[in-house]
Amino acid sequence: MDAFNLLKADHRKVEELFSQLESASGQAKMRVFEQIKTELELHTHIEEKIFYPALEKPKQTHDLALEAYEEHDVVKKLLRELSRAKSPNEEWEAKAKVLQENVEHHVEEEENELFPKAQSALGETDIEALGEQMETEKERKQRGASKSSSKKKSAGANKSASKSKSASTAPKRTRASKKSGSKSSSKSTGSKRSKKSAKKSRR
Repeated sequence: MDAFNLLKADHRKVEELFSQLESASGQAKMRVFEQIKTELELHTHIEEKIFYPALEKPKQTHDLALEAYEEHDVVKKLLRELSRAKSPNEEWEAKAKVLQENVEHHVEEEENELFPKAQSALGETDIEALGEQMETEKERKQRGASKSSSKKKSAGANKSASKSKSASTAPKRTRASKKSGSKSSSKSTGSKRSKKSAKKSRR
């Protein structure tokens, strides 16, 4: 896939999610935000790992590539701050709007300034190769994310299972200890009686 087409497809997907965020409310809004966060983290990762390094070298794209890194840092900071909330309030809504405006500004600069300059700086072969690299890296990250989430789920299931097991075995242990306690007490009373009868026979 062409590098520009891949990145533009990501941009359109995030735009659609932001429109969903505006109409959603409560926990539904938080779920949409989590989708936006996942998409943006994946998008910034492939750009910073593969796309921008290739654009730092040519003179005509060097400054724009460095500026793009800085804009990514602002977006990442806002994502971290928004992630701390469990439900959306007025402050969260305002910060989410700032995030949307930052992303929209970044997308506009990329598509209208960076991409055309990158098109002339790089050959068609390089653009195609970058697209393939980014696509492969994106798939690798997505597989890793799905594996880690499934591990977390299984770990949670194992914890709950072990808790239920320990809960079921706990009463049995107490019963067993009671039985052993009653046996030892009966033994001690039996030995006391035998000692008393021995004393009587001596007398």
